[in-house]
Amino acid sequence: MSSVKLYRHALSGHSHRAQLFLSLLGLEAELIDVDLMTGEQKQAAFLQKNIFGQVPVLEDGTDTIADSNAILVYLATKYDQGRTWLPTMPKEAAEVQRFLSVASGQLAHGVAAARLVTLFKAGLDHQTTINNAHGLLILIEQHLVGRTWLATAKPTVADIANYSYIAHAPEGAVSLDDYPNIRQWLQRIEALDGFVPMVSSAVGLNEAA
Repeated sequence: MSSVKLYRHALSGHSHRAQLFLSLLGLEAELIDVDLMTGEQKQAAFLQKNIFGQVPVLEDGTDTIADSNAILVYLATKYDQGRTWLPTMPKEAAEVQRFLSVASGQLAHGVAAARLVTLFKAGLDHQTTINNAHGLLILIEQHLVGRTWLATAKPTVADIANYSYIAHAPEGAVSLDDYPNIRQWLQRIEALDGFVPMVSSAVGLNEAA
């Protein structure tokens, strides 16, 4: 059994970005499902792993890492010997951090939040989250003009951090029809060796039922 464990939820885009990066790095990991519907993530046993009561959490030997972007940074720093996923040159490193911040900010309050409303009945104004989502997608669509990846000339953790929720934006009633550059970028990620998809909402909800 692998010494790497990923505590996750199948419909969580935050969980998927960690799972996807593990697979892209060729690392075997035991996937442990956390039942968010019953509040398992808020119970004492899980709070010892993450005081904020959120998935994902990575256990790698004696190391416990909470927060999806922190997990990406940890994995890239420890296991990517080529240092392409998390570059160290100042300008490239700053560009990666820029889009990790986007994933934690604008993406979370737009695309991800819209999906929370439709899938989990979150008490948010759905139209506001949709508007926020399109505001960000317009900017990313423009940013990708003449670019292959978000931050550098090669795929980085910046792309992985933003992929999952954008790929599943239609589940939150956020159409990607008007964003050809984004759709092509998604396809490039999906063509990477080791890519694993996130479960669709319909399949995931049926499994949770």
